[in-house]
Amino acid sequence: MSQSPREITLDFDGKTIAARQWGDPDGEPVLALHGWLDNCASFDRLAPLLGGINLVAVDMPGHGQSYHRSRDANYNIWEEVEDVLGVSRALGWHDFSLLAHSRGAVAAMLTAGTFPDRIRRMALIDGLVPPPAEDAEAPAVLAKAIAQRARYGVRRPRRFERLEDAVEARKNGMFRLSDGAARRLVERGTVAAGEGVAWSNDPRLVATSTAKLNNAQVQAFLGRVTMPVRLVLAEQGISNMIEQLKPVLKGRDNIAVRELPGSHHLHMEDGAEVIAEWFGPFLRGETD
Repeated sequence: MSQSPREITLDFDGKTIAARQWGDPDGEPVLALHGWLDNCASFDRLAPLLGGINLVAVDMPGHGQSYHRSRDANYNIWEEVEDVLGVSRALGWHDFSLLAHSRGAVAAMLTAGTFPDRIRRMALIDGLVPPPAEDAEAPAVLAKAIAQRARYGVRRPRRFERLEDAVEARKNGMFRLSDGAARRLVERGTVAAGEGVAWSNDPRLVATSTAKLNNAQVQAFLGRVTMPVRLVLAEQGISNMIEQLKPVLKGRDNIAVRELPGSHHLHMEDGAEVIAEWFGPFLRGETD
């Protein structure tokens, strides 16, 4: 696959999604979804290792160089299902595969559960289902979301005097990153601000969802995910994720799982080669 992606934009329903495209336009169509507060540069290291596919990695709404939702809208994760379908429509894809990381992997699962006839296969990295909420938590969740929407709706993105300062901040964020991985995300995820730079992400992404799925709803979506799935879990990834997913994965023979050394962003670092070896033939449809 070409080392250098093509920069593209995808327009649908008055929205504009920025994206990078690698590989053969006639290859297997694969849409890549990044994680929370990342952008499509999340796949810059992995993508060139995946041959024989037409890979389009998008900046999800509110991230990178893509559109921000209107002031009266939310960033609830299930709303991204509609964006995924809008992107596929703009690309002229009826059915396609998904390559996704973290929050993007959850959005992928929800998409596949909602429209299982549209998704050929999924290759997921350190993410699968949202943590289910108890029904009794709903009022508190809504109250918190409304308060945070008001707070972050007026917040300006953090500004840095130099790009290097933003790289340093990203290296030491919620999930530690190497300098190279942080730099790729920062170069895509900042805009000029005076003499310095500022995050391009919508500050409202930090606000919690207005509602969260309960366990029965999570299981309902996952129960419709019958296509082949390969899931990589990082041994040093999200705390307790491997243990928490064991009961979820029980009896789901269509989901193959591998635990690999590395942190949450292992696909951006030394885990990229091993992941590509497992995901490549799978995404090309050579094996399920």
